Amino acid sequence: MVVHKRIRQFNTADTYPEQKLVNDLCQVVVARGSMVFVRGQIGQDLETSASVAIGDAAGQAEQAMANIAMLLEEAGAKLEHITKITIYLIDPRYREAVYRVVGRWLKGVFPVSTGIVVSALARPEWLVEIDAIAVIPDD
Repeated sequence: MVVHKRIRQFNTADTYPEQKLVNDLCQVVVARGSMVFVRGQIGQDLETSASVAIGDAAGQAEQAMANIAMLLEEAGAKLEHITKITIYLIDPRYREAVYRVVGRWLKGVFPVSTGIVVSALARPEWLVEIDAIAVIPDD
């Protein structure tokens, strides 16, 4: 029984064949019709699964934010509906470049934000990951 709307469902066996994982996931969950949870986005083209901007944290952040915007639209939401973002970096030296990109995409939105430095992401070429929570306002 599906309780919430799940957008772009996939299985990790297809996305990460080298990791031998079999998990049913999706890119976005719309809960109770108004809360939108966007999976962490990285420097990856959602249509081809190809990694982009290898070695370029700002370029990967640009792709991640473009993915978030596209996924929100598919869920019936907009960037201005974002209430919280979490930014994961593998190196604190990437913070300034990444936050400039995110700031440009979210100009005037004013979400709460958490930044975390982690030792690694799911693939070694990924330098930044960004997830988002949005709430679609009642009309």
